[in-house]
Amino acid sequence: MDSSKQRFTSRWGMLLTVLGMAVGTGNIWRFPRIAATNSGDDGAGAFLVAWLVFLFIWSVPLIIAEYALGRKGRLGVIGTFTKLAGDRFTWMGAFCVFVAAAILFYYTVVAGWCVFYLGRMVFLGPDLTYEAAQGAWDGFQSSYFPVLFHALVIALGAWAVWKGVGRIERVNKILVPTLLVIVLIALVRTLFLEGAGEGVQFLFTPDWATLADPKTWLEALTQNAWDTGAGWGLVLTYGAYMQSRHGAVQNAFITGVGNNTVSILAAIIVFGTVFAILGQEMSRTEVLEVMRTSGPAATGLTFIWMPQLFAKMPAGNLLAVLFFLGLSCAAISSLISMVEMVVRSVTDYGVKRSHAVVGVSIASLVLGVPSAINLGFFENQDFVWGLALIFSGAFMAILVIRQGVRSFRENEIDNMMGDWNSGRTWDTLLNYVVPLLACVLLGWWLWLSVTVYAPDTWYNPTDPFSLMTCILQWGVAIAILLIFNQAMARRIRSSNNLA
Repeated sequence: MDSSKQRFTSRWGMLLTVLGMAVGTGNIWRFPRIAATNSGDDGAGAFLVAWLVFLFIWSVPLIIAEYALGRKGRLGVIGTFTKLAGDRFTWMGAFCVFVAAAILFYYTVVAGWCVFYLGRMVFLGPDLTYEAAQGAWDGFQSSYFPVLFHALVIALGAWAVWKGVGRIERVNKILVPTLLVIVLIALVRTLFLEGAGEGVQFLFTPDWATLADPKTWLEALTQNAWDTGAGWGLVLTYGAYMQSRHGAVQNAFITGVGNNTVSILAAIIVFGTVFAILGQEMSRTEVLEVMRTSGPAATGLTFIWMPQLFAKMPAGNLLAVLFFLGLSCAAISSLISMVEMVVRSVTDYGVKRSHAVVGVSIASLVLGVPSAINLGFFENQDFVWGLALIFSGAFMAILVIRQGVRSFRENEIDNMMGDWNSGRTWDTLLNYVVPLLACVLLGWWLWLSVTVYAPDTWYNPTDPFSLMTCILQWGVAIAILLIFNQAMARRIRSSNNLA
């Protein structure tokens, strides 16, 4: 079936699919660690306040825009930029897709880790000591299993998107409810652990002094942009399959709030478990140090500490299986959305969907191998392309600004039957706040690259966290896209009968 004619069968199916896109490893794996890292002496509650502020001034406005852009354009990201902004802006859409593809190439590796550890918990159970857990991780990384499971999850993603949005919707109707049930089971089990209450209390207790540190706000914005998927182009891609009668505003709030709710629940589970188990033998400072110590490629808390914590609690083996099953569901549902974003953009060039799926899968398999076999390369790609998502969010705002924010809101967002109006506040956020935040966030990360991450080698492109490695990789990608901009625009227009 022609991708342009496909639609979600129901609003419920659409919301589950988009929630599956938004809820990923960033919610379960990254969020608790970031909350711990940005906590004060008394707690992490102040960080949660900043994080919620950015949900409503960055993520939700961008998600509203993406839903409406997808429904209006009925094309992939590149086609939408060409159709709605004009040929000169095609490269911007292509860059958004390129960033998502670059993230896809190493995200499949992460998803593979999750599936492998799910199998390990089922057949071997969690390790009892830190040394055993560290040894298990090191042994896994030195084997061929990362490449094998990288290939496995690519095959799963290709199967899920093969026939289009119908199968994607059906798969997410299984994955997302399964994930939510697992989170609730794990939550209840955690809250009955002796000492878990101290961890939950610490999570929600605000240390207001931390809000005086700009780093707290910028980390909160970064986390919100990462775990909601706002500005990536993923919601836009799914928005192309919305039924015309479905509005953007309520769906955006449900998507954003639902995603952040899962993050909070995951943080309660992790904080409660860590404080309950480690709190018996460590001080609070030492417990927090464990949570903040990311390990290689930010893996320490999830793949080294959590398994041994589960091993020390009653019914811990079952909880370990459920934890990694939930993590695998989250990883695969997000992976599917990235594959679909790239595939849909390729089909807009007139390529058959089956050919696009095969091509994207082969590219993901080959280009993901370096991240699967080398954690240093993985960390570099995560640093460079995770940061590039700031450009994607800014480009989405530019796409709306190009059409006139107020006009776009009045014609494409407000006055939909059964939906809320976004109002003039949304105009201000898209016109000024989102672009300003993008500039501030980009400037801050680049400053950190020079002063913190690689102060002595910021000019060296071979340093994985240098300013120059970002500029070089972004610059090459943008230069190539600018060179082929007009050719891409002509192909898009001829393949989709655009005037």
